[in-house]
Amino acid sequence: MIELSSVSAGYQAVPAISDVSITICEGEAVGLLGANGAGKSSTLRVISGLLRPTSGSVMFMGQNIATRAPYNIVELGIAHVPEGRRVFPEMTVEENLEIGAYVPAAKADRRKTMELVYSIFPRLADRRKQLAGTMSGGEQQMLAVGRGLMLKPRLLMLDEPSLGLAPVMCDVTFDKIREIHKMGTAILLVEQNVSRALTLVDRAYVLESGRIIMHGKSEELANDRRVQAAYLGL
Repeated sequence: MIELSSVSAGYQAVPAISDVSITICEGEAVGLLGANGAGKSSTLRVISGLLRPTSGSVMFMGQNIATRAPYNIVELGIAHVPEGRRVFPEMTVEENLEIGAYVPAAKADRRKTMELVYSIFPRLADRRKQLAGTMSGGEQQMLAVGRGLMLKPRLLMLDEPSLGLAPVMCDVTFDKIREIHKMGTAILLVEQNVSRALTLVDRAYVLESGRIIMHGKSEELANDRRVQAAYLGL
């Protein structure tokens, strides 16, 4: 479905990722793990067109999207749910969701898709007329994910969905991501909570200082002593 090959990118003269290669198959859940500043969010920004690679290629469904504008990449079916939720606080839940379906293919089915989102997140249905800025952090995270689903994406990229959430809301969030994955949506998950992420994804890549230092099936990484020492506190 999507393949990054030897991708490097940075911010002016400061490199963010170097020689990163990642593959995600149709319907697969893949994790991108590592500490703060490892280059995880930058990798998502490269895929969504917000950060231009200085070298390498980004292939999605057979097309090189490395030089495409972000809105073109969205139209291809890649949804990016950024870190920090970034909902529109002065708009209602329903209005936030409608904005997620702004591309023509998604707009045509937005009512049907919205009901699907409400079935996954019943709490959003109860608050559909409530201003997003008045909701809890966990509810705003649900809204951010739901807004991404309104695009009817083939690939849903989630950047730190558990950040700042209470433990009970982390559980709910991961359960909902698992439910979305079971529906057949491919997921690329950036997450600092490595132990929880490895229970959700099929495979994972570990980034350190902008480079991939290991990758493999989630069970293999969970049992790897280097991962256990660096990220699992074992």
